[in-house]
Amino acid sequence: MDVLRIVRWMVRAEWPVRVLSPVIGRYNPFHPSFRRDPYRVYRRLQQQAPVYFSPALRGWIVSRHGDVVRLLSDPRLSCDRRQASMAKKLEIFESMRPDLAQAVLRSLLMIDPPDHTRVRRLVSRAFTPRVVDRLADSTAGRVAELLDAMEKKGDPDVIRDLADPLPLAVIADLLGIPEEDRVRLKALSNDFVGLLDPIQAEGGIDVMERAFDGLLAVLHRLFAARRREPRDDLVSGLVRAGEQGDVLSEAELDSLCLLLLVAGNETTTNLIGNATLALLRHGEQRPVLGGGPEALRLAVEEFLRFDSPIQATDRVATEDLEIDGHRVRKGQVVGLLLGGANRDPAVFARPDELDLSRADNPHVAFGHGVHFCLGAQLARLEGRLAIGGLFERFPDLAARGDAGPWKRSLVLRGLQALPVELRAAAA
Repeated sequence: MDVLRIVRWMVRAEWPVRVLSPVIGRYNPFHPSFRRDPYRVYRRLQQQAPVYFSPALRGWIVSRHGDVVRLLSDPRLSCDRRQASMAKKLEIFESMRPDLAQAVLRSLLMIDPPDHTRVRRLVSRAFTPRVVDRLADSTAGRVAELLDAMEKKGDPDVIRDLADPLPLAVIADLLGIPEEDRVRLKALSNDFVGLLDPIQAEGGIDVMERAFDGLLAVLHRLFAARRREPRDDLVSGLVRAGEQGDVLSEAELDSLCLLLLVAGNETTTNLIGNATLALLRHGEQRPVLGGGPEALRLAVEEFLRFDSPIQATDRVATEDLEIDGHRVRKGQVVGLLLGGANRDPAVFARPDELDLSRADNPHVAFGHGVHFCLGAQLARLEGRLAIGGLFERFPDLAARGDAGPWKRSLVLRGLQALPVELRAAAA
């Protein structure tokens, strides 16, 4: 892990900007201007090098919609990052604490079929449209409570007061986490999510390990309670599956619940924040939100496309293969730019314009194929209720100072702050 520590230090010192820019090439996600607006870079890649080998990242970067969709379903590309040549060379997973490494490696984000199919089947019943619809009333209540509290503050901030607390409250409700265990969950989740982007994570591996221990302590108390007194809920079902060792191992149980608790938290926060910023900048689109449930549904899909909460994912080649005439070697990483695919002019008319009435919208903000986001329906519900509720109560919401800064990440895109001025509807 010493090599990664050095790389992180170089990133924070902006060495890639000041010293390494000449050798980084066309795709430089370390540059501050990229965090502000990555879409110009994506467009240049699509026009000049849609399948591009990045010397800085030692992997391939793919930016066109058609290629991204196809490769997300290609069985020759694996989610098991242990197979990456660079991971082996740096001994990334070997250098982790064993229990943390197991939790990471057994995550749904890191396993392929048939294990992925087996584990996903156990939890997918908690995220069917019918189950998610049953959460609508309680989620709407959460939104109302947060907006009530936000209205009383002298310095309202959409990220701090709405986008941050809502997703964690909803998933904690779904898992049945007691109120007394929720106090530190957001901070722990933010620290642990650095595993999705370890090079630019604000803390090092020590911070992630402490967050891992804290989150597991909460989950293990919950598991123990459900073993003593089972309920008709998701965690009780997973605990029972875990007790049948051939169905779900302890490491898989830990990993799955960690993923449920953490993964949808950061991404839904970014959806709400990015959507609000888009509406602050494109006020002419606000009336669309008042057009009823279908109009709001289309609007959320456009927010997901226009400024995707997850900008990139990656896969590892399990054999030599060819992408658009380029030879990808076994063990090389293929980075898939979801944010670029969602602005591909070959698929989307006027891709750089926000159009909340856009009906033809095959975005890949939730991925594609067998790893399509498990919590997509829940994220959509939260997005509709949060964004719709915010602008229904404050139709003339205005920015208060500058938004941001943007979070430092190669994978996630979201604001750290979004201060606003609340303006309620006229009586």
